[in-house]
Amino acid sequence: MELSALGFQTLVTALLSLVYFGLWRHRRRPYHATWGAAWAVYALRLQFITAYIVTRHSTWLFLHQVATAVSVLLLLYAALQFSRGSRWPARTMALWILVAIAASAALVYGVHNQVVSGILSVVALSAVTLWTGIVFWRYRLRHPSGGATLLAIGFTLWGIHHLDYPLLRPLGSGVLFGVFADVLLIVVTAVGAVFLVLGHERNALESRSLQLEQLTKLLLRAQEDERRRIARELHDEAGQILTAVKIDLDLSGRRESAELVGRALAQVRNLSNLLRPPVLDDLGLLPALRAMVEDFSARTRIHTELFAPHEVPALSPEHQVAIYRIVQEALTNVARHAGAGSAQVRLSAYDHEVRLEIEDDGRGATRPYAPHLGLLGMRERVTTFGGTLDTHNVPEGGFRVTARIPTGDAA
Repeated sequence: MELSALGFQTLVTALLSLVYFGLWRHRRRPYHATWGAAWAVYALRLQFITAYIVTRHSTWLFLHQVATAVSVLLLLYAALQFSRGSRWPARTMALWILVAIAASAALVYGVHNQVVSGILSVVALSAVTLWTGIVFWRYRLRHPSGGATLLAIGFTLWGIHHLDYPLLRPLGSGVLFGVFADVLLIVVTAVGAVFLVLGHERNALESRSLQLEQLTKLLLRAQEDERRRIARELHDEAGQILTAVKIDLDLSGRRESAELVGRALAQVRNLSNLLRPPVLDDLGLLPALRAMVEDFSARTRIHTELFAPHEVPALSPEHQVAIYRIVQEALTNVARHAGAGSAQVRLSAYDHEVRLEIEDDGRGATRPYAPHLGLLGMRERVTTFGGTLDTHNVPEGGFRVTARIPTGDAA
């Protein structure tokens, strides 16, 4: 029965070793490989003690002592790798293994009393295991998490449990209680390590997401600044030059050439307004939206109405630009894809939120909705402020874009 229990413990330990090697293969973290090697050596340790129980040959006891020391050193090294990023040179690791082999040989072949050698080995094993627990207790103080707590408790209890050797496992005999406790603590430490690794990866993912959000904000801000600069140059430089040429052509009586220059001037002004309408900076959001809707209706022959309050709460320039660009992009999609005859823009402003709806009576979107650059741009502008963007077909026919943008403290 004791041999069967040890065999079960070996199987559990070997499976845990495979789990860690699998993590190392996918994540390429050095402590994963070290943990996998530690559990593999620990499984060999169990086989060595099983062979010693059956044969009572001192060679198996010696191998058991060596495997015990090496597995504990690897467990400690994995903990230091994870918590501090420590890295032992190959020479240092080889030196520790040689020390473990020499100490094991002295205990087994130098001390002829098996009980004394076993006690000394267990005390060393317990001390290093408790040291590993202390490493995780310190790590938990710096980075509180459930995985670190499980590892700290598991290794601490395991270090204490090793001390039951003189009482429950005389002469190296396995005891069911000891095997059961070992399996339980191995599972606890393994689950704690998995939780800790997953938490570490989750924190890294959250940090990466935060960096991407900040990058998106910077890119949108840089895009608006560049649009403002180009619009100003078109309006001030190209517009003035074309105006001067048109006046000169009118004075020279060259009407056809003056008309062509006038068309080019109108195109430059339209392009400047599309890039950055001066009314948005000079008069504010509502006049800019009204001018956009009127110009859209005139250009596309799509009857478009704006429903908005006479006044809106004070909004930051970033909020005004985001709302303006969302309406602009949504109306552009209506003109390109909807085949609509009319559209409506509804703006509702509350104390801590602005709600925006753009709806048309066109053909709607086919399911599933295929994301495109314009829709992704609108979504990025909304999520930058912590808002939401919903798109869906209207039951009566058409398509609706709904954006909820927090303002003030909510943003």
